[in-house]
Amino acid sequence: MDNRPILLGLLLEFLVLSLNDAVQFKFTNFVCETINKSWVNITQCKLQAVSRNETYLNFNVTLLQPVNKDVLVEGQIFKRENGYKPWLYKASLDGCRFVRKPYNPIAIIVYKIFKTYSNINHTCPYEGYVLVQKLNLKFEYLPHAIPTGDYLLKLDWLIEKKLQLRTNVFFKFVEDL
Repeated sequence: MDNRPILLGLLLEFLVLSLNDAVQFKFTNFVCETINKSWVNITQCKLQAVSRNETYLNFNVTLLQPVNKDVLVEGQIFKRENGYKPWLYKASLDGCRFVRKPYNPIAIIVYKIFKTYSNINHTCPYEGYVLVQKLNLKFEYLPHAIPTGDYLLKLDWLIEKKLQLRTNVFFKFVEDL
């Protein structure tokens, strides 16, 4: 009996497990800013340290008026290189349309990360609380590796064509192979 396929499978499994230990994501800062307090009230915007290498993101916002349509999310990723510089991705998307039928590949990745930890799971109208609780970044969430470094995901939330909320998520990616 030929044991080569079994040995190859075990070797591949060992490499994948080793890579998971060698790759680290960690939130480093989370900043939220309400632009229009008559639309949005931020109840919670903080990181919770669980261990030395693990941090949870907690976000709780109250929408003071129903949001029926016209939600535009402008997102951009920055990489820290002598200050935060724009890096690869900048996109705008219709939030109500996107939740109904996702269409932007980068936004789909970010949405899949947030979806299991939040109540953002239905289309417009939205009213009341929007929650993201105990969000933790993991290597498995991203399909492709990114270069080691510090990053910023900046999201501007426009409702009825006016900036209402700004969130800045800072995170670190370390690939220690």
